[in-house]
Amino acid sequence: MLISNHDMLPTPSHDQAARLDFVKSLRAHLSGSVMPGNYLAYERRVEPAIRLETGASPADRRQIRPCMERDPFYRFWSALQRRSQELMWDVAIDITEPQVPALIERFKRYARDTPAGGSLSLDSGVPVPRYHAVHDIHIQPGGYHTEQVPVDDVAAGAIFETGIQAYGWGLNLGELLLGYLRSRWPEFRPGRILDIGCTIGSSTIPWARAFPGAELHAIDVAAPVLRYAHARAEALGVPIHFSQQNAEATNFASGSFDLVVSHITLHETSRKAMPRILAECRRLLKQGGLMLHFEIPRGNTPIEQFMHDWESYNNNESFARFMTDIDLPAVATEGGWRAAEVRDDRIVPAMPGTKKNYARGELSFKVLVGERGQ
Repeated sequence: MLISNHDMLPTPSHDQAARLDFVKSLRAHLSGSVMPGNYLAYERRVEPAIRLETGASPADRRQIRPCMERDPFYRFWSALQRRSQELMWDVAIDITEPQVPALIERFKRYARDTPAGGSLSLDSGVPVPRYHAVHDIHIQPGGYHTEQVPVDDVAAGAIFETGIQAYGWGLNLGELLLGYLRSRWPEFRPGRILDIGCTIGSSTIPWARAFPGAELHAIDVAAPVLRYAHARAEALGVPIHFSQQNAEATNFASGSFDLVVSHITLHETSRKAMPRILAECRRLLKQGGLMLHFEIPRGNTPIEQFMHDWESYNNNESFARFMTDIDLPAVATEGGWRAAEVRDDRIVPAMPGTKKNYARGELSFKVLVGERGQ
């Protein structure tokens, strides 16, 4: 994910920056050079052993799991991958924690002056859903919603943005989804846009910049990341209206938006929540409006799908593994969409300077598309 320099971004010391660079390099090495060895382990040891025992190749990722989890190479890579995630947050917290009081003061200034013209509306009565509260997503300590200090906390947002610098993808998901929109609907010009599950707003900002005449709203259930997102957007000169809301039931009027988007948000929810979220998206859209939900790939073969499940079992992405078997257009119809209005599509981004991806093919992302009829 591309990081823009701005007034809210914590500044590391020389040694902290070096540690962050080390973690980024470690993660890149694990992803590009070590992780592909899992496919060799599967091809040379695991798959032949299953075929010898059962007389057939594995039928699904569940059959693979017990054997892969015993394989020494997979265990080696998995332990290092988990440790790299822990190191990422360790460094991010070391950088951020001493700067939280100063960041809060900057937030208060941006909340008072709003130089870009955005806004922030918080509602302490919005409960954090169980699928967020039950564990720390991405093993970020405290998750996105925990208040580390009693008043005006921004720590979760600052830690999140500092940590994701170590991911090293060089991608902004908002930019990718925006490019998809422009390729499919080149004449589409939304007047009002809603981003759901916005966290720090890094994927929201490209939409505001692409459509400067549009009114941009972004929602999340977590107050600390929303405070940070608001100050961040103001520091970058981008007017966005942030509010603390659950996407299952918002306070916006029906037909309020031309475009509703999300960026790898649905897999952070639950099977019960998803139909309600998609129903709410349809309610919020005007006739002729567009819904675009950007989601992570789940793989096409049993071993690819098993590898994608690592995040669920080891990185507190508990619902993500269930997404593999979910038909998103069918879930949308549960939420009131007509079958003719919804479909799945793919985004295949350019990945300069990287190896192809987990599945040794192009890194493709899913998009749930909804075009609101009457």
